[in-house]
Amino acid sequence: MKHFIFLFIFLISCSKADSQHLNASGLPQSKIFEIKDYIKGKEYNQELAVFINFKIPSGKYRYFIYDLKNNKILQKAVVSHGSGSVVPRSDGLQFSNVEGSYQSSLGKYSIGESYVGKFGKAYRLKGLDSTNSNAMQRAIVLHALGCVPDTESENPACLSLGCPMLSVNALKKSAQYIDQSKQPIILYAFY
Repeated sequence: MKHFIFLFIFLISCSKADSQHLNASGLPQSKIFEIKDYIKGKEYNQELAVFINFKIPSGKYRYFIYDLKNNKILQKAVVSHGSGSVVPRSDGLQFSNVEGSYQSSLGKYSIGESYVGKFGKAYRLKGLDSTNSNAMQRAIVLHALGCVPDTESENPACLSLGCPMLSVNALKKSAQYIDQSKQPIILYAFY
């Protein structure tokens, strides 16, 4: 009987751990489930989502385009965070929704139409949560800059003014998915 109770407790603890389980990429299953639930029945793309895991260091792959239907990563890339998010003498980050903070904001965004601006092609981001509701006012957009590397490195990526910023090649690849979508795609930035 003792072995049965131990096995039962072990199985329960494993199933709880699995809900927070990171797949091989660093993308928590719980965040994938959260987005699947959020978009269900709404006018968003039901097959694709973009995730940014700010817990991962900025020189590593922490931007993911995810196939929600087939449960697989379609693209992973290095993505920068805002210069104001850097906490001196710490590996942690801070986040803000305040204009002029130069900090990244957490939460769900709707990826809007593209335009060509001073950074080339960029996508407007509409904040859907109280933590990022000022994204349009702050001109937070998904764009590229040459200082962001194409591949992972031990060195941190260059910093933005609060925008998620990709390498030029990574944005081109992302654009192939975003531009083909007839409905807005959700981008979810979390920590």
